[in-house]
This record gives sequence, C-alpha cells and structure tokens, in this order.
Amino acid sequence: METTRTETSAENPAIRRLDEWDAKRLRELADEHGTPLYVQDLERVRENYARMADAFPDADVRYAAKANTSRAVLRTLVEAGAGIECASAGEVERALAAGCPADRVQYTAVNPPDEDLDYAVTAAAEYPELTITVGARDTIDRLEERGFDGRLCLRVNPGVGAGHHEKVQTGADAKFGVPIDRAPETLADAADRSFDVVGIHAHAGSGISGEALDSHRELVSRMGGLARDAPVDLEFVDVGGGFGVPYRPEEEPLDLVGVARATREALGEVEATLAVEPGRYLVADAGVLLTRVNTVKLAGEERVVGIDAGMTHLARPAMYDAHHEMRSLAPDADDREPVGVTVAGPICESGDTFGSHDLSAPERGDLLAIGNAGAYGYEMASQYNSRPRPATVVVDGGRSALDRRRETLSDVTRLEREVPWL
Repeated sequence: METTRTETSAENPAIRRLDEWDAKRLRELADEHGTPLYVQDLERVRENYARMADAFPDADVRYAAKANTSRAVLRTLVEAGAGIECASAGEVERALAAGCPADRVQYTAVNPPDEDLDYAVTAAAEYPELTITVGARDTIDRLEERGFDGRLCLRVNPGVGAGHHEKVQTGADAKFGVPIDRAPETLADAADRSFDVVGIHAHAGSGISGEALDSHRELVSRMGGLARDAPVDLEFVDVGGGFGVPYRPEEEPLDLVGVARATREALGEVEATLAVEPGRYLVADAGVLLTRVNTVKLAGEERVVGIDAGMTHLARPAMYDAHHEMRSLAPDADDREPVGVTVAGPICESGDTFGSHDLSAPERGDLLAIGNAGAYGYEMASQYNSRPRPATVVVDGGRSALDRRRETLSDVTRLEREVPWL
C-alpha cells in the first residue's frame, strides 16, 4: 500500500501515522469487503521486523503471536526470520501451521489448562526442538507426569514491571513466573529431573516507553545477574518484549536503537544469547480498522457519532481507556470543518465508546479509519451482544486478499445445540 513517508528515514520510518494511509485504497477495500473491516499491511510488518532485527543484530527476535495471529502475518514474519512466542496451545498450532520451524517456536505456559499441556507434550514429541516455558514448579511437575523431558525454559518473576496500563504490567505480578530468588534452585531441580534446561525468561509488560523504560532496564539487569549465577549452562536469556508505539500524534516513536543499546548494557556479559519478544511493535501501525458512520445526533451540547464498530471489534478503549486516532476517509473530508465529537459503537454498554475526537463534520455513511489497530484488535474481538466478528484483509504492495471472512449470524449460533427437554 502506498504511503507518504514523513519521518527521518524515508525507507523505514519508526512509525506510520494514520494520515499516511492511502484513503482511496482504503475506501476501495471497504466498498469491496464491507465494514467493520480490519486491514493489515504486510509490507509494513516486514519493515517493522527489519528495524527490530537491525537494532538487535545478535539477538533472537521472537514475535509475540498474541498481538495478531493472522496466518498471513505469521508467515510474513517467519519468512523474514522471526521465531514465534506462543501463549497457548492454539498459538503453537497456528505457528506450526504457518510454517515456523519448531526450533523457533516457544510456548510460554501461564497456569496452563491440562489440554494445553497435553497438546504441548504431544507436539514436543513430534517436534523435539520446541521449547516449553514454565512459570511454576507445579507446571514442571505436570510436565514430568506427562513424560516430557525436553527443552525447558523457566519464566522468572523479577519483581519489576512496566506497561501502558496496570492490567498489562506482568513483571511484578505474582501470577507470572517463579520469584527470582527461587529461580536458581528451581533451575537446578529441573536439570536434576533430566529436563533439558535451555533458558530463562521474563517480561515486564506491554506498551513500554518513556520513563517506564527504566523499569525495563532494571528487569534486564536482574536477568543478566541471574544468568551469570545460574547453576546450569543457558542457551538464551529471554527478556520479553513490550516495546511501545505512540498512539497519539504528539507522542514520539521509540528510539529502538537506544533501547537495544541500553538492553545490552543492562544485561552485561553473559554466555547465553539474548532473546526479545516484540508483538505490538511489529504489527500495531501496520493495521487499521475501517468503520462507517450510521448515526449523527446532538445530545445537549454533545455531538455523538454512532459507528458500526464497537467494543466487540476493538476492545482496547473500553478495557484499557486506550486512545486510537480516527480519521475521516470521506472524499471531501478536507473541505469540511473539523468538529469535536464523541464516537460510540453499537453495543448496549455505556463503555462502548472510542472517546472524543476532532473529525471533519461527520455525516451518515462516512467511512472512518481507526489507527494502530493491528495489535490486539481482532485478537480481542468477541461475539458479545451476539454480534459477528469482522472480516480482515491483508494488503501487500498492490495486492490484497481476504484473510478472515466476516462472521454471519449463523456463525454466532452454530455451536449451540437443542436441549432435549426444552
């Protein structure tokens, strides 16, 4: 997809802003596929990966699949050289189906259900190169009970976290990992039980930028210290991802080269390979959500603009009070006076709002674009209010293709069965 490059690097800018998307192309896609519609630009995904790989030339870059599990996105990143970090059995299945070699697949189990562990152990029997990351001694016991003795990584709780919202700050949350002071004995115990202990892992949180980077460096420093004192030889030290992107126009993009340099310095001298797990950074600005205006009304002094996308399509504003830029794609948008509006979706919840925006005087039928929707957009979509999930389209240069079809009302009810006595 053609864009106008305005950042310092014309070839690969640190961030793509919403106004850099080709409005005419987006209108054509919306006309062809309907709305709400996610559009993901694979060319931009490649650019983001290339920037990450250049900043961390000696590290393993493992894409955190939970940000966007589109098979096209996964294949694009695998072909570019990324590994895949998976948070569930389903993501492991997707990674393997997308052609990711098993030695580049890492399953990070967080309080895993039995069926997830069963799947992971079966997969590891077929693909011995697959790595399973555990965050509790109990999970190690459960793997041993299932006969697994393969590649094991220990998730550590370093006692320091960061992120754009308290709900995504994992580094100090007791839910995640073995406390760092207990990590050496846990590593030794796993090795004594004949597991192939290959690494340690920690993750500070999601959407880290600005002053929060100090917490990330502290996490990395503690992991470096643990690696040097570990009772086993480690293949890698995985310091997670969480690299933030700017969601507001006034926010500056992350100085990734500086972050990479600080990460190396904080880690210190270790024999093991550094691993990082970017998710949002690789896919957020590569995606937009297209939606149409269906209602414009005055409520007192407030102008409310109703759209056909809601919290079931993009949950971040309702869940995290997250901001996503909006832009009118109406052909004559530049000729209209900007007005302040509240943008709301069709869900029967007062929380189903995208906040306040200045938009070119909206009219019913206008097409709007919601920016930075490529990460945790479709992945968090739901059928709440019995609403079908949207379609997704990928673009790659001049090509475009339907990646996921739009659900129908029949899809919403297809899993239901008649109860015999009703």
